[in-house]
Amino acid sequence: MNRIDLPSVTRWITVATHEHGERLPVHLMERLSIGRRSANALLARLVAAQWLTREGTPRRPVFRPGPLKQVVQSYALAGLQEDLPWQRDFAPHFSLAPNVARIAQHAFSELLNNAADHSGGSQVTVSMRQTALHLQLLVSDDGCGLFGRIRQAFEIAEPALAMLELSKGKLTSQPERHAGHGLFFTSRLADVFDLHANEQAFQYRGWEHRRWCAGKPMARQGTSVYFAIALDSARTLDEVLRAHAGAAGGYAFEATQVPLQLMTDARTGLESRAQARRIAARLQQFRRAELDFSGVAELGHGFADELFRVFGRAQPGVELFPVGMTPRVAAMVETVRAAARTV
Repeated sequence: MNRIDLPSVTRWITVATHEHGERLPVHLMERLSIGRRSANALLARLVAAQWLTREGTPRRPVFRPGPLKQVVQSYALAGLQEDLPWQRDFAPHFSLAPNVARIAQHAFSELLNNAADHSGGSQVTVSMRQTALHLQLLVSDDGCGLFGRIRQAFEIAEPALAMLELSKGKLTSQPERHAGHGLFFTSRLADVFDLHANEQAFQYRGWEHRRWCAGKPMARQGTSVYFAIALDSARTLDEVLRAHAGAAGGYAFEATQVPLQLMTDARTGLESRAQARRIAARLQQFRRAELDFSGVAELGHGFADELFRVFGRAQPGVELFPVGMTPRVAAMVETVRAAARTV
């Protein structure tokens, strides 16, 4: 008999161990159509790889989930209620600190709900894995793709511009049912967040504050979102929500962050008023917008004037707070702001 492929077994061994602890050898024999010797050899490999721990006596072993855990489930999207898969199929099988468990539940619910309500697909597959250091979540649907949905709903054909709007938050194709908070806050809860759709990919890294960058896309239909957080993270859902609230406190989503690097590359700078208007689009929905100029080497006067003088006068209730500026960019911004103050 051929050697059993371990990765194919690790997709379900965590759940099987919870359900069949003392009878796990028999369960493997039945499920894989193998003999006892092969089952015992497979169990030894899983213990050595830290997918299982072994207790009890040599004659009556009891197997428990090891430090490594994984659950993979697929669901039909029609009528899917995202709280039930978490409560029934995932949460019972993982050992997480309370703050990480709450973050995981929030991310799981938001990503599964997005697939159910926005993808237009028929099925979603969810994989959650606990390693020695991290919790990893992958949610993949077979729908039209996130950037395809944005193109349909908002006529934004360029993926980088679509990502720019997503990065601001409060973007939703169903305003009667959603506030557009899901992806914004889920990305900021993660240490690693990757978004794949329509042959495009963008990534957010928690240690690179405020930044979205282009990534290498996955070759598959639909949308796939990867979320990872350190098991010992001190981050809490409450602090992330409050970080984007107004000065009065509470949970109102009033402060956003805009990664301007999505509007430029090595061949183009931020020069035109049209670019500035795209940056400023929908910022009136917030009280404060942190404009991240990281990666922007040059700034044209027209762009700066449109954003900091024209928009600033039209929307005095919105505070524009530039960060990550080079000295040249900072000098241009200050020139325009000084001129605006003297008029």
